[in-house]
Amino acid sequence: MRQVAIYGKGGIGKSTTTQNLNAGLGEMGKKIMIVGCDPKADSTRLILGGLAQKTVLDTLREEGDDIELDLVMREGFQHIRCVESGGPEPGVGCAGRGIITSIGLLERLGAYTEDLDYVFYDVLGDVVCGGFAMPIREGKAQEIYIVCSGEMMALYAANNISKGIRKYANTGGVRLGGLICNSRNVDGEADLVESVAKELGTQMIYFVPRDNMVQRAEIHKQTVIQFDPESSQAGEYRNLAEKLDGNDMFVIPKPMNQEKLETLLMEHGIL
Repeated sequence: MRQVAIYGKGGIGKSTTTQNLNAGLGEMGKKIMIVGCDPKADSTRLILGGLAQKTVLDTLREEGDDIELDLVMREGFQHIRCVESGGPEPGVGCAGRGIITSIGLLERLGAYTEDLDYVFYDVLGDVVCGGFAMPIREGKAQEIYIVCSGEMMALYAANNISKGIRKYANTGGVRLGGLICNSRNVDGEADLVESVAKELGTQMIYFVPRDNMVQRAEIHKQTVIQFDPESSQAGEYRNLAEKLDGNDMFVIPKPMNQEKLETLLMEHGIL
């Protein structure tokens, strides 16, 4: 079983990329569980055809600790198993604790079955909060992929996330599998992300082109592969799935200091 965490700047398209990637892996016959680690509980929306998932924290609040797995897990497109950790009531508590609670509950209820090929953790934003770093810190995920673009703040976040991976590489055994560029049509985007990846000691594992097909599929609450399986964008997500499935480059990243990162961005005309 490969346990994979997807990180990246907020709003960069982690959940969309993860779900479309998983649709491709599911089409390949892989058995998958997605654990949504975002209080918005939208990490499985496209797989389930809408926000139809009761979160772990909501379930625990309503039902107590003595619950069955089917109360917090639903099966969606390509038989992908879906769980949403959820979060606390607004203004109360720590959202990161939801991840810790959810993973502990899933382990106790036997969700991590031997037939699973992949478990994906779709993690909110950066890793500055210990709760959100939990899949890295405690070795729940062995491989990390960072979704980014050629935009300045997305690359700042990628570098910062790499610092978190490096911090826990020896204790948790976690490794960086590469950067996934979710294109924003920035000039010279692929070259810039390739350069950042090289400095970090990793790879740009795939460049996902920008296509309005993604938005059309999202409006219909579906992945692109389900909504329009013959489209070119569906082919891109299938290629991403194949790249990730066949990846064998896992590294302890070498994050840059601020000056080096800004110099690299200036060389590519970003700053």
